[in-house]
Amino acid sequence: MGTFLATSLLLLMLLYSYISSAVSSYFYSSSCQLQGQFQLNGIHKDGDVVLGGLFQIHFFSTYPDLSFTSEPQQPTCHGFDILGFRQVQTMAFAIDEINRNSNLLPNVTLGYSLYDNCLQLGIGFRAALSLVSGQEEQVILHETCVGTLPVLGIVGDSSSTRSIAISTVLGLYRVPMVSYFATCSCLSDRQKFPSFFRTIPSDAFQVRAMIQILKHFGWTWTGLLISDDDYGLHAARSFQSDLGPSGGGCLAYTEILPWGNNPAELKRIVDVMKKSTARVIIVFAHESHMINLMEEVVRQNVTGLQWIASEAWTSAAVLHTPRLMPYLGGTLGITIRRGEIAGLKDFLLQIRPDLHHNNILNIFQVNQFWEHTFQCRFAPPPAGWVEAGGALCTGQEDLESVETEFLDVSDLRSEYNVYKAVYALAYALDNMLQCEPGRGPFSGHSCGNLQRLEPWQLVHYMENVNFTTSFGDPVSFDENGDVLPIYDIMNWQWLPDGRTEVQTVGEVKKSAFKGEELTLDEDKIFWNFESKEPPRSVCSESCPPGTRIARKRGEPECCLDCIPCSEGKVNSMECTSCPEDFWSNPQRDQCVPKKIEFLSYHEPLGICLAATSLLGTFICAVVLGIFIYHRRTPIVRANNSELSFHLLLSLKLCFLCSLLFIGRPRPWTCQLRHAAFGISFVLCVSCILVKTMVVLAVFKASKPGGEASLKWFGVLQQRGTVLVLTSVQAAICTAWLVTASPAPHKNTEYHNDKIVYECVVGSTVGFAVLLGYIGLLAILSFLLAFLARNLPDSFNEAKLITFSMLIFCAVWVAFVPAYISSPGKYADAVEVFAILASSFGLLVALFGPKCYIILLRPERNTKKAIMGRGTDSKILASTVL
Repeated sequence: MGTFLATSLLLLMLLYSYISSAVSSYFYSSSCQLQGQFQLNGIHKDGDVVLGGLFQIHFFSTYPDLSFTSEPQQPTCHGFDILGFRQVQTMAFAIDEINRNSNLLPNVTLGYSLYDNCLQLGIGFRAALSLVSGQEEQVILHETCVGTLPVLGIVGDSSSTRSIAISTVLGLYRVPMVSYFATCSCLSDRQKFPSFFRTIPSDAFQVRAMIQILKHFGWTWTGLLISDDDYGLHAARSFQSDLGPSGGGCLAYTEILPWGNNPAELKRIVDVMKKSTARVIIVFAHESHMINLMEEVVRQNVTGLQWIASEAWTSAAVLHTPRLMPYLGGTLGITIRRGEIAGLKDFLLQIRPDLHHNNILNIFQVNQFWEHTFQCRFAPPPAGWVEAGGALCTGQEDLESVETEFLDVSDLRSEYNVYKAVYALAYALDNMLQCEPGRGPFSGHSCGNLQRLEPWQLVHYMENVNFTTSFGDPVSFDENGDVLPIYDIMNWQWLPDGRTEVQTVGEVKKSAFKGEELTLDEDKIFWNFESKEPPRSVCSESCPPGTRIARKRGEPECCLDCIPCSEGKVNSMECTSCPEDFWSNPQRDQCVPKKIEFLSYHEPLGICLAATSLLGTFICAVVLGIFIYHRRTPIVRANNSELSFHLLLSLKLCFLCSLLFIGRPRPWTCQLRHAAFGISFVLCVSCILVKTMVVLAVFKASKPGGEASLKWFGVLQQRGTVLVLTSVQAAICTAWLVTASPAPHKNTEYHNDKIVYECVVGSTVGFAVLLGYIGLLAILSFLLAFLARNLPDSFNEAKLITFSMLIFCAVWVAFVPAYISSPGKYADAVEVFAILASSFGLLVALFGPKCYIILLRPERNTKKAIMGRGTDSKILASTVL
């Protein structure tokens, strides 16, 4: 609304300027006539250079006729603002201090023209135009059209809306305007406001500062109340765009506070506050809005809220009352940086009323201040004044003896900004006057001077001004005309004795190196809650571990549902998968290393298999010992003792090779396990095969004409056959290991939460050939033994071989499907079980009966018993070695 009004007024003024110039050119060839004057309340002081100022000295006004007439009109302003008057005096003091400073603007005297805007856009706009156009009745036009503007710069305005309207016009002529209280972020637009500067941070930074506070305390669910002007509306836009990505929060509601007292609308807004679950409320509005709002809050007795105040009402003393502290106690507010101005209090104490009305323009503010402070009145009051009550003022009252906020200079904030604004203009002007001809920044390296000063020249120096105040604060402007931002954070404290105090509890500032920094002393903060702790203000509680966040349909992004994460994922903003070797714990809140599974020596299955393997090895050793001890007995000699010894050694290797399948798979164990298994079993089966062939050859030799067959089965031939058959398996294993060697592998397909360490065979063909070769020898041995099963009973070796091969083949036939269908470590267990079962089958079937005779039936361990009845002695002679 402010921008629209400013544009409208701009068009009117341009139209008026055009008509006035045309009329002037036609009727007055050498001068132009001022068509009318705005009769405004102001304070003035002459000087070589005059600075203008716009201040809020009255709260209210009777709106005057804004048309251009020949009759002067004075607006009727009332509701004296003592703090606004102190700002006026601060500017007057700053200029007086500069004039007394021989190092700053030497030989130049500054003057001022300071106007009251009466909190009205129209009046403030009139005052600004009066400052830049002057008040002379008639201006003589020279051929050169040179001269100095009535004012070189303006300090003000305090309102964003008025600053937007005024700066829109002043920017056309590049007249510098330095605001001490206008915070709208829109004023940082250098295209629209090329000559606007300010000594107060932008609302964009104030919004970010509030978001920093929300983030610090974890308040993600807040309400927002704003004023219906540029100040509040732009802040709302900033909150809506910045709160989500910056603070991780959102707004429960946004309500616009009405101007003036609107009970129905205020009741509706307070009802919204009561129904909402948001416990934190941000109010980006003015002091007058809060006064009206709190009346309704008190009426409905709405407590338990945490208020966050913008700088416009953080320091409003009218709200620091025992009646409102049950509701507003604990408020956290953003406020302007506090500063100290040495000598200001002494300057304020020198103010005296003008009893003789010598300066009718100056007495409006001073005399009204005197009436307001001492609750008296001057008689008779000047025309246009609102009648003051109480006793008559003498003008001799002692200002120092009265207790007034006007003299309290311990907490200067907006005044400090006024002070910095005046000094910024002064330093810019001083820098311009120190320019050396021929080395200036303008066209032809020229310099500006007071006689031919253009406003844009001072704007150039304002953009580059850089100084430090007596309080130690650096002052400079960025490319948008904004000062280096810094805010104090205040806390409204309700003391036990009923008094109220606004205490500084932190600050938020922006530095060139560290960005935005929030500093809070939480021990100093007063919380207006029974717990004396910060409240919680969230739409949804944080999701517990093991869940992911999902937005509720149709709700703001802070209102969430918590959905459990699936296995293998842990919670964050979304459930994320764990790395390959990790898995989620039962709570789904962190990834833990997956369990590693393999056939271990530390688990019962591995212990049993290892023990069985060692037991088989031990039994083989015992049998071997028995055979060696009884090697000269007929039963040992009659069963081909050398092959029996080789067979026992190979069985021992079979038992021991099963240990390679137990334990964590490593490259060397994976390569060795199958090679050792294959060669050991081929050695074993080769011995059995040769033994079977020897038995058949012996009985064939007992037939007529069969003696020649025995020459093929002598000792060397037996050893050679075993060696050749075993060498074939060794060649198979070597080729397998060279071409596609078995290797350890981490298998995650069987279990999501486990890593199964296993040995992949590398080449299925190689593994199949290895097993096939063993199977071929075993089947051949079985067939030969089966053919010899009907030999004489005393020579029952063929029957024992048949039975042992039957067991061996049965075990390995059953092994194949069991191995294929067994996952992980159980595949290794199946293979170990097959090795042990087949080895025990061979050991028991082949050597059990012989050990029984040797140990328990020694009477049968004789030549006669071995030869049996009707058996040719030649056979025995040929078989006994």
